[in-house]
Amino acid sequence: MENKNLKILNYSFLFIIIFFLKINIIYSEENIENESLEWLTSYLKINTVNPPGNESRAVNFYASIFDKEGIEYQFIESAPGRGNIWARIKGGKQPALMLLQHTDVVPADPKYWTVEPFSAIEKDGYIFGRGALDMKGTGINQLATFISLNRNSKKLNRDVVFLATADEEAGGFYGVGWLIENKPEIFQNVKYLLNEGGSGRIINNNLVFEVELTQKVPVWLKLVAIDTPGHGSSPRISSSVTRLIDGLHYLKENPFPPRIIPSVEEYFSGMSNYIEKEKAQDYRNINKSIKKEDFIKQLQKRSPFHHSLTRDTCSITRLGASNKINVVPPKAWAEIDCRILPDRKAESFIMEIEEMMKPFGITVETIMAFTSASSSTNSKLYEAIENTMKNLYPQSHVIPRVTTGFTDSHFTRDLGIQSYGFNPIIVPLTDLGRIHGNDERINIEAFKQSIQDHLAIIKAIVYLSLIHI
Repeated sequence: MENKNLKILNYSFLFIIIFFLKINIIYSEENIENESLEWLTSYLKINTVNPPGNESRAVNFYASIFDKEGIEYQFIESAPGRGNIWARIKGGKQPALMLLQHTDVVPADPKYWTVEPFSAIEKDGYIFGRGALDMKGTGINQLATFISLNRNSKKLNRDVVFLATADEEAGGFYGVGWLIENKPEIFQNVKYLLNEGGSGRIINNNLVFEVELTQKVPVWLKLVAIDTPGHGSSPRISSSVTRLIDGLHYLKENPFPPRIIPSVEEYFSGMSNYIEKEKAQDYRNINKSIKKEDFIKQLQKRSPFHHSLTRDTCSITRLGASNKINVVPPKAWAEIDCRILPDRKAESFIMEIEEMMKPFGITVETIMAFTSASSSTNSKLYEAIENTMKNLYPQSHVIPRVTTGFTDSHFTRDLGIQSYGFNPIIVPLTDLGRIHGNDERINIEAFKQSIQDHLAIIKAIVYLSLIHI
């Protein structure tokens, strides 16, 4: 009888322990929202403008949090001040999942902001600060998920890797690119990766979640013209400057012909279900629509982003020539930011530009050119994103996205890692326009909600059956 009572007592204690463990997990996951807001506020105050970067400041920030949580981590500088940090939660034998973020931000001129860019001021339900959306907000989102998984004693079916890197805003050569060359073990056995590139938006009163699968390939070029120098009072028939101007004018007046690749067609087809009815037919039949000159012109005027998905593009962004007004210089140069659709190689595009510039005596130098790669919608991570968002927001739509910008995902796609750009935060179009602009900000309530939504997506991957997938 005593043994029976003792067993009942032991079971009672066991149930109490389990109950409090569950309560603690629930509390921890709810409290993580408030913790995340505190982390974000602190993080936005850290100046990691690139150049020069100073991303080691962000490494110190993350390291202090990992120390408090008892999480082992490693870090390394690719150059003085260019810090990278990573940590790993051990799980089962299934291929690992990586949460990738960059810690650098673009410059912010305080003269054009209504608040100090690194003050992390709360105003009107927002936190203002450079990097709030690109991508320190997403970075804290990933941190919250990583710490939540670590605090929860439930066994994971795979390793989860947290990686925060330098230099994405300047090409990633001191960040992911450098780590792949010098610390390849970080990426071993990683099959899935979540990065920046997509989010939730309200389009024509429809909630649409866009998941980035591929991106236009950046090809940054320098055009150089050389001619006889002289005095500004005695102009010759041609000069380095006039050659350059003529070449740039030709480039501007002869845009590359539009063409639609399959991933772009899929994106426009998805968008056709949510935009205004008068535009839907053109989007649904985008292959035919691009043949209409009026459509292309209106598309560029209405949405430069959508227009850029229909063709290769070049933006003239930097110019240089004489350092004195009355001197005709021997050399003039321009830098152009070209983005090509990922169905062609950068080498063939560069050759095309070289042929275009030959008549003007302009040579072409390559500053940077990436390779093209895409991820599939037929994967467990994409399915987890799609299913989780549909469960959380039954009236929402999830569509694949092609982006005109670039992220570090191009490095990891080259490794064969299925890489997706997505943060479940819902961001108004007006706030998306602040990225790289003035008064960048993030809505506090939307940020808090995204913490739970992001965690739900990752749980759907890491708590699946231990059967290999």
